[in-house]
Amino acid sequence: MTTEEFVKNFYQEKQNILSSCFDHQSEHRTLVSAKIEGLNLDKIQNEKLKNIVSDLMTDAFYTVLLGLDGSAAIGDSQERFKIYDENNHLISEGGDLEGLAYEYFHENK
Repeated sequence: MTTEEFVKNFYQEKQNILSSCFDHQSEHRTLVSAKIEGLNLDKIQNEKLKNIVSDLMTDAFYTVLLGLDGSAAIGDSQERFKIYDENNHLISEGGDLEGLAYEYFHENK
């Protein structure tokens, strides 16, 4: 896996979770989806909530990636991490994720 694939997978996971939160039709609905549906929001309110949840998830995923990169703290600690795939191939040496994370999460690459 490349550094870009690693970041892209985080972005896709964010999109998948967001989608599942607002899926009220699927038989595999999530607890969050059921709670949101229970709010009985109109279409405009639902879209506003979806935008808020999306922004919250963007902040969370982006911060985790920057934390792994050494560009932000995770809790009270800030350090770089080397990330390897299951075949022991280096994905990130630290300092490689920030630019790609910005492109995916803030420029909607």
